Amino acid sequence: MEKPKITTLKELKKTNYQPSSIQKELAKNLREKIKKGIPTFDGLIGYENTVIPDVERAILSGHNINLLGLRGQAKTRLARQMTGLLDEWIPIIDGSEINDDPLQPISRWAKEIIKDMEEETPITWMHRSERFFEKLATPDVTVADLIGDVDPIKAATLKLSYADEKVIHYGMIPRAHRCIFVINELPDLQARIQVALFSILQEKEIQIRGFKLRLPLEIQFVFTANPEDYTNRGSIVTPLKDRIGSQILTHYPHNVEIAKTITQQEAIISEENKLQIHVPELAKDLLEQIGFEARKSEYVDAKSGVSTRMSITAYENLISTAERRLLITRDTKTAVRMSDFLGVITAINGKIELVYEGEQEGASEVAYHLISSAIKTLFPLYFPKIEKLEKPNVEGPYDELLRWFFRENELFIEDDTDEKNHIKSLDVIPAIKKIMKKFQSVVDQKDYYFMVEFLLWGLEAQQKLNKLRTFEGIQFKDSLGSFINRL
Repeated sequence: MEKPKITTLKELKKTNYQPSSIQKELAKNLREKIKKGIPTFDGLIGYENTVIPDVERAILSGHNINLLGLRGQAKTRLARQMTGLLDEWIPIIDGSEINDDPLQPISRWAKEIIKDMEEETPITWMHRSERFFEKLATPDVTVADLIGDVDPIKAATLKLSYADEKVIHYGMIPRAHRCIFVINELPDLQARIQVALFSILQEKEIQIRGFKLRLPLEIQFVFTANPEDYTNRGSIVTPLKDRIGSQILTHYPHNVEIAKTITQQEAIISEENKLQIHVPELAKDLLEQIGFEARKSEYVDAKSGVSTRMSITAYENLISTAERRLLITRDTKTAVRMSDFLGVITAINGKIELVYEGEQEGASEVAYHLISSAIKTLFPLYFPKIEKLEKPNVEGPYDELLRWFFRENELFIEDDTDEKNHIKSLDVIPAIKKIMKKFQSVVDQKDYYFMVEFLLWGLEAQQKLNKLRTFEGIQFKDSLGSFINRL
């Protein structure tokens, strides 16, 4: 829809435009979308039956909203998408600092303009993309930043009292009149600043320097908060919480499939890399499982949470590791390898908060442990489960392979070897071919060698093999077998 060409109050009055609060505007447009079956919030995968219905109910109720959840749960993204429920264009008095409605002005300046110019009062139009304000709550935020302050220069120039509305320099909240205003990390806002929001939310008044000003602001407030903040850095004062209509709990993906879809949607991968690097589905599953293992790990602070950004950045690192190998080997195509997962450790390190035991282990060791735990979790889905207590004199599915390593054989997989030599190194063990033929006979040829590597890493995770990391690559061997043979 093009910007309306109406430029004066007289022209606006001839239309069917009627002033409306932003809450009614959001609710009206939401009803229309729901009736037509149009999705209200796009790209918020996993929230379709949980968070989104709660947000829709809050909007229909005309409530201010508090989104409560751990980091990386799309709280801010959800708030930003609410602009899609606003009217595309709204009229404002041209020059108004606080977006005065021409038919329902609230500032003294706007009322005087209309009194002087009457129906020739100039108006302009504001697009919904401009009706979103956002502020990160930090301890240094002041009342002047959010609400406003007296401008002494303006008072002296106009020779007016500080009690006169004309000398006020408006803060972010009054300037967000008829807009969506998001305050992120609300508990970080000092208690005295939170108290300053009381009268705005309830009585539609603002107080500056002790002077009370009746200013019926129409603002859709959306607050975000992390439960951890309630104890670590501050809290939402009870009277403010009482004035927020709906508190909605966000959450992490409930399963690997949802998490995988989110990662594929958000990760930034070039079209060239999509064509030249094959990523097996198992590799994608494994990457997401790392996040699930982190959220229940004894080394990771559960209260801090593990952001979905971890999987997104880890996936980008996984692709970059394969791309770097392509540049070195000058092959035209490659597939992700298990050794490429060592390249995602840097992405994991920056996204998890460790408890004391984790700090003692070290961030990189914890990241490696999470990868190993993810392999152990997924291993039984593809190969026979390794029991802790094995029956004596019964040939197990992996015994022939383990005997190969027991006879002091070693397998070295170089990180940056080309495709031809990588395949050659994995084909040297006859027992692997038998296992793959028996348990993974229908695996796609493009995924075959990743599955072979997964088998070896799985046996190492179950302590059936020993895996050593060198500067050039990874060495698999049976250290116990080597020791006995030397004896």
